[in-house]
Amino acid sequence: MTTENAESSRLDDSFHVFDTTLRDGAQREGINLTVADKLTIARHLDEFGVGFIEGGWPGANPRDTEFFARAQQEITFRNAQLVAFGATRRPGGDAAQDPQVKALLDSGAPVVTLVAKSHDRHVELALRTTLDENLEMVRDTVSHLRSQGRRVFVDCEHFFDGYKANPDYAKAVVRAAHEAGADVVILCDTNGGMLPAQIQAVVATVLADTGARLGIHAQDDTGCAVANTLAAVDAGATHVQCTANGYGERVGNANLFPVVAALELKYGKKVLPEGALAEMTRISHAIAEVVNLTPSTHQPYVGVSAFAHKAGLHASAIKVDPDLYQHIDPELVGNTMRMLVSDMAGRASIELKGKELGVDLGDDRALIARVVERVKERELQGYTYEAADASFELLLREEVEGRARRYFRTESWRAIVEDRPDGTHANEATVKLWAKGERIVATAEGNGPVNALDRAMRLALERIYPQLAKFELVDYKVRILEGRHGTESTTRVLITTSDGNGEWSTVGVGENVIAASWQALEDAFTYGVLRAGVDPTE
Repeated sequence: MTTENAESSRLDDSFHVFDTTLRDGAQREGINLTVADKLTIARHLDEFGVGFIEGGWPGANPRDTEFFARAQQEITFRNAQLVAFGATRRPGGDAAQDPQVKALLDSGAPVVTLVAKSHDRHVELALRTTLDENLEMVRDTVSHLRSQGRRVFVDCEHFFDGYKANPDYAKAVVRAAHEAGADVVILCDTNGGMLPAQIQAVVATVLADTGARLGIHAQDDTGCAVANTLAAVDAGATHVQCTANGYGERVGNANLFPVVAALELKYGKKVLPEGALAEMTRISHAIAEVVNLTPSTHQPYVGVSAFAHKAGLHASAIKVDPDLYQHIDPELVGNTMRMLVSDMAGRASIELKGKELGVDLGDDRALIARVVERVKERELQGYTYEAADASFELLLREEVEGRARRYFRTESWRAIVEDRPDGTHANEATVKLWAKGERIVATAEGNGPVNALDRAMRLALERIYPQLAKFELVDYKVRILEGRHGTESTTRVLITTSDGNGEWSTVGVGENVIAASWQALEDAFTYGVLRAGVDPTE
């Protein structure tokens, strides 16, 4: 855990951004981090520029113990300091002899966060000790760690609920930690039930009554974790604890990214290194990939829909000035403005979307009107272009150029699913295509009829268009739309394809899932070849 050349890049100590993704965030249902995952996330967070990364509880489980050992050898922290998490010593014991406290020291982390009980009922019912002994546990553990050269933060667990029940005792725990040498005492809304006005009032009172440097740790059970964190800052807290993308137990923690963006862009506080904020969207999505959770499309600042505009009225205003319907320039946080094309689209939406896709519509009002009407007609049939930019670009180019982009022509296709006596299934597809004047017939098997069609199309076309070898279907969504004729229904398929350098999405609509999938595959292959810079030959 080397820190060479780190001090010059770190911000001053007047305000802390403290990340607990690797400890508290990992408690989210569905997240199960390996040591390698934790090391990768730690590197991302350090690159982003947080001041402190809480790595876990060394000694509590082998994974966290291994993480701290490997972090010392494998990571050179440029911006962050690694933090070990643990509890105060046991009741009736001695911090210097406590094995859990020793594990914190053995971790090698320069900073330790201690969790301490600050709710009187938790002291008596969970710790099964006296209120005075709990205060002594805080003093003894903080003092011992300080004597060993560690910087100490103290998390006052259940502080706000404890303050409601017994404010004098809750404040006594803060004083005990502060007087024993804790650099920061963090007030924790462990159950996540507080509201911003309550947080602000309590933090202001505790700050005035104790003189301790205070931090805030907010859970999101009322949907107010970010607001509660900022309310605590308004009241004088100078240390915020967050998790990437709001990961955490139950509904999660205060989300690191909107908290940091608000501090930098709304409060004017310099809490990240120069240029780091512009990497925020990338870092958010990178961490989501590591934990294997799809990034939230509607997450503030970093979601792909955070600066997406659909209504025609909005588009008309944005064409004049993007700030009319955006609270910040999305490039400040590494995001981009997107125009969504739907049956709500007007002329301005189409013009802006064309510009975004690099298709020059000029001032041809008749052309734009045709595109608007065609989109509305297609969406009535079940198509959607909000999440299928590639299909929309093909439609747009067809109207601009007066003909469809065509690299191949479909004569026919079929997919067969064979139900075998042993309970297994065989999926086979045959496609008959024309490309560069040549008729091509190809048959392939696959894991399902759609996969078989995909393989057959590749088999048919890869010789003529070798670019297809790089294409990979990375996402596939099916939706059954409302039936229009008795019991009949319409199926919509959205496909996302990658060539290793980027992704594009296409849409197909048909009377069944196979027909809809074929349409989406045709668009996906056509757009991919167009993207590769190949001129159409038919």
